[in-house]
Amino acid sequence: MNTVLYYEILSFQPQNLLTLKQHFEVLTLPDPSFDTREILAQAEVVFAPLGYYFGPEKIGQCPKLKVIASNTTGVPHIDVNYAARQGIKVISLQDQTEFLNNITPTAELTLGLLIAVTRRIPWAFASVCGGTWNRRLFGGRTMLSRLSLGVVGLGRLGKMVARYGSALGMKVSYSDLIPKTEARADWIYYPAIEDLVAESDVVTLHLPLNQGTQGLIGRQIFTKFKEGSCLINTSRGEIVESQALLEGLQIGRPAFAALDVLDGEFDPAFQARVKEHPLVKYASNHDNLLLTPHIGGSTTDAWAETEAFTIQLALEYLEGLE
Repeated sequence: MNTVLYYEILSFQPQNLLTLKQHFEVLTLPDPSFDTREILAQAEVVFAPLGYYFGPEKIGQCPKLKVIASNTTGVPHIDVNYAARQGIKVISLQDQTEFLNNITPTAELTLGLLIAVTRRIPWAFASVCGGTWNRRLFGGRTMLSRLSLGVVGLGRLGKMVARYGSALGMKVSYSDLIPKTEARADWIYYPAIEDLVAESDVVTLHLPLNQGTQGLIGRQIFTKFKEGSCLINTSRGEIVESQALLEGLQIGRPAFAALDVLDGEFDPAFQARVKEHPLVKYASNHDNLLLTPHIGGSTTDAWAETEAFTIQLALEYLEGLE
């Protein structure tokens, strides 16, 4: 049996932990901050959690390592190129399109945030809990069917959200590097994000985080937002410049935002200082910013299926080495 290093911070579902124990010798630690040279020297497979970097220093302490696995679509926490040079396979959900087409919770949350913020649901709930029953305080600006939806990044999730928008009667536009052949004929393509946001009542982001997208939505983009518009981000916090968003919210460009992600959230020390994040501080006393703690993929079935699929990919790869 190969030896796998599993971290409790990953919180795999019970059936998937059982699968690991059936097929591997399992070494368990709370998180990578507990790594020792002795443990790393034994690891042939590592399941790598976000927020802890697996680069040359860490990988160099794993002489038996064959696989680094992560049940995520992005792998910013793994030095993929260095691992490849060392003959180590990096396994993730990146490019697993057929499987991921059936994993829908992030797109569903995007729709939920869209409705929650445009209809002011969290604030209406808080008002009722505070003893006020007055619907006139929480009228939405207009029906969703009268709003336009701008999708930045028409990949797997972007297409799902665009279809949801169309089903609701929204006018859908999108921006991407090139027009997408799989886009519906009635979806309008804008090569420039500035032009997309200028025409959209709701802008939703569905981009991977890389050098080209980090800080992409900054001051220049926010000046183009329509008055009364809304920004939704369920991709990565670093794609949006936090200070520029704060400034935009204060002048109504956008007028509302709903974020499931924040910059810096994968830093292991983030939890200790989350209340000091500028966007969290702003949201605590303003009613035009809704925050959720990266729950996009957080359904039990999605957790179970993505974990199981990643484990199976690792097992198949290892079998091929025999």
